[in-house]
Amino acid sequence: MAAYVVFIREGVTDQAEMDLYSAKAGPSTAGHPLTPLAFYGAHEAWEGAESQGLVILQFPDMDAAKAWYHSPAYQEAKVHRLAGANYRVLVTEGVG
Repeated sequence: MAAYVVFIREGVTDQAEMDLYSAKAGPSTAGHPLTPLAFYGAHEAWEGAESQGLVILQFPDMDAAKAWYHSPAYQEAKVHRLAGANYRVLVTEGVG
């Protein structure tokens, strides 16, 4: 069953760290079966707090999503995201 990782950016605190994150996060996906479904496009908050941006990544299943997120390459990138912005990150299984 497909799994979806959702990144909700609430605010950037250090753009230099986010630039480092961007440089490392993309290459961290090599060898992982993911499909970007949304990447900081136009969005609206209909309920709850506004956000600065959203990313939604589709994986074949929860194990594949976890394998990417916990990979050494993404963990190296994540350090810069945590230092450069406030995010909420969720993973959920799809239906079907």
